[in-house]
Amino acid sequence: MLILCSASPTRAKLLKDYGISFIQKSCDFDEEKISTKDPYEFVVFAGYGKFKECEKCFPNDDLVSADTVVTDGVNILRKAKNKEDARKILLAQSGKKIKILTAMWVKFDERVFGRVDETLYVFKHFDEDDLEEYLNSGEWKDKAGACMVEGFCKKYIKYVKGYESTAMGLCVEELIKIIGDKYVNK
Repeated sequence: MLILCSASPTRAKLLKDYGISFIQKSCDFDEEKISTKDPYEFVVFAGYGKFKECEKCFPNDDLVSADTVVTDGVNILRKAKNKEDARKILLAQSGKKIKILTAMWVKFDERVFGRVDETLYVFKHFDEDDLEEYLNSGEWKDKAGACMVEGFCKKYIKYVKGYESTAMGLCVEELIKIIGDKYVNK
């Protein structure tokens, strides 16, 4: 059995969209105890911490866990705590270049794989009224950097390099290279 160790509905949707059979479970891991300010280190430590907690809970299953952060190249743009925080985080991305990093840890057939994927975006400036509508919708909640490249941010993409699935929280294209077709519905 493949267990998606995440409560994220977006990650679950990605797996479903690719026809991958899985069960979604999650185990608690406190990201706040990670002290690094480096976005690459942070995403690796957070993803691995989640993975190790899930490995304790589900020692006999195949597992996939992931963590995602948005960065402007220096700062980590975390999940917004409230609407004003979301506004600040999104304005830091408006008209700018960002990277969305996803660390993925996979246990498959008793082997462990870890990787970090990144997708680079250059955004046009966000329209103020459109931004306000997005903020009022609440769709930004529980999103790294309050960013939805498949939603609000999509119309502002000027340039992209990398997989959209990475930006959405799980690089499914790379996951399939690891697990093959064992869990893919045919």
